[in-house]
Amino acid sequence: MRRVGALLVLATALLAAGCGTGGISKAGDTNQGKQLFLDKCAGCHTLADAGSHGNQGPNLDDAFAYSRKQGFKQVTIEQVVRDQIELAVPPMPQDLVKGADADAVAAYVAMVAGQPVAAKNTTNGKDIFTANCGSCHTLKDAGTHGNVGPNLDQLQPSFEIAQHQVINGGGAMPAFKDTLTAAQITAVAKYVSAVAGG
Repeated sequence: MRRVGALLVLATALLAAGCGTGGISKAGDTNQGKQLFLDKCAGCHTLADAGSHGNQGPNLDDAFAYSRKQGFKQVTIEQVVRDQIELAVPPMPQDLVKGADADAVAAYVAMVAGQPVAAKNTTNGKDIFTANCGSCHTLKDAGTHGNVGPNLDQLQPSFEIAQHQVINGGGAMPAFKDTLTAAQITAVAKYVSAVAGG
């Protein structure tokens, strides 16, 4: 009985969100999807597999963990993600990814969201930057082209400024003091201050 109730709640939520009107997802390339997710989505969404800690959009692990426990198939989750990309509602930007790229992101998220992963406690500044900052900031060395926050190659922040900004956030940037360790904050600040403008 609980399962039937859960299915009805999910079906109602999907219909209310307009799901099913964004087109059928066509099994995308999950490797490409991960790279696109890191480039375009990681700054706003938490997703353990990607090592991202964004908090402006939904935590995708939390969003799909219950659906997985209830037995929803990966293809169903993929379609929900694809529809949300297609029918983006602010603050999520419209047309962030389209066509085959949207299919790839949806396939990747559906494959990993809500799944247990080994803890990723990297202290590699470039990896931390790519997973948490690259979708908002441009930094040539990291291969990122975000345009929500400042272009760090132009700004060329010092270590102290980068560290302060990562800890405290500001403007549209969230504070990372509660999501990254002190060692990770130091690593990403050192990385940015060393390579920006290079």
